[in-house]
Amino acid sequence: MNQNDGLRSDTGLRRYEDVRELIGSLADPTPLLRLQRTVPDGQAPLYLKLEWFNPFGSIKDRTALYLLQGMEDRGELNGKELVEPTSGNTGIALAALAALMGRRLTVTVPDGIPGEKKVLMRMLGAEVWPTPDDLCPIDHPKDGAIALARSMLESDGGRARYAMPNQYENHDNVRAHYETTGPEIWRQTEGRIRWFFAGYGTCGTLSGVGRFLKEQNPEVQVVAVEPQKGHRLPGLKNLEESKTPSILDRNIIDRVVRVDDDPAYAMTKRLFREEGLIVGPSTGAIVHAAMEVGADRDGIAVGVSPDSGFKYASYFADVLGDEGNPQG
Repeated sequence: MNQNDGLRSDTGLRRYEDVRELIGSLADPTPLLRLQRTVPDGQAPLYLKLEWFNPFGSIKDRTALYLLQGMEDRGELNGKELVEPTSGNTGIALAALAALMGRRLTVTVPDGIPGEKKVLMRMLGAEVWPTPDDLCPIDHPKDGAIALARSMLESDGGRARYAMPNQYENHDNVRAHYETTGPEIWRQTEGRIRWFFAGYGTCGTLSGVGRFLKEQNPEVQVVAVEPQKGHRLPGLKNLEESKTPSILDRNIIDRVVRVDDDPAYAMTKRLFREEGLIVGPSTGAIVHAAMEVGADRDGIAVGVSPDSGFKYASYFADVLGDEGNPQG
């Protein structure tokens, strides 16, 4: 090798040639961390899969990579721009990957997502269209962003201009977690996992990880975490007020746990202060659900921690109120 050729990628040394190599894989998995202080005695050890160690900050880095690779392999891009509805994390990952590919991306997002996510997508070069919920039919009032993205795709010349990764219907979303996240968890727990907790969102994580784990051991319990109607838990969906993603495999779900905003944010605060984990509110919802299920000590429980708390500072300011502010 020429002395000026640089150094080759080496996961053992955490050395890489391309930021995409940092996305979780069997060769270089995201961390699995045991909660030490928030889990009551008598319950199974609970580990969190820290997906915010992915380079663009969330579990959706895996999804976005697989979506774009699949589209490219099938010849669906062909010089087109990208358009995608998102609550933020998939949009951030797609924006970063699109920038690396030299492609333009337009994202449609719900009005209420944190401003930090909108800024990050714009920083990465995406065009961001916030959308009110009333763009969508009354039976699915929370799907305005999806409706707008579809209208752009179906407009005159839309299909000639745009390609949509379509994370809610594209089975490459499921495949990403069946081929990476699931096998990582199985290996990291040495096959001892007995409970898996993840939230309803696009449902790629639940379907892909759940399917893989049940193929290894049918006794693994897959628990879906669902927010209440009118919730303020970004990235999670209540399937009564949002259309059920077609990629959801209900056959692998053993139980659904509903979580209110207040206990989800209370648990998020506990994870900050008791575990030193700067997590997003969906992690708080997932850990709260695991506490409600109260899995016994026969085996290991694993919950997904989809993203960090850095993108939710404005939400957390509302939750804290005047706490810790001597000027309040």
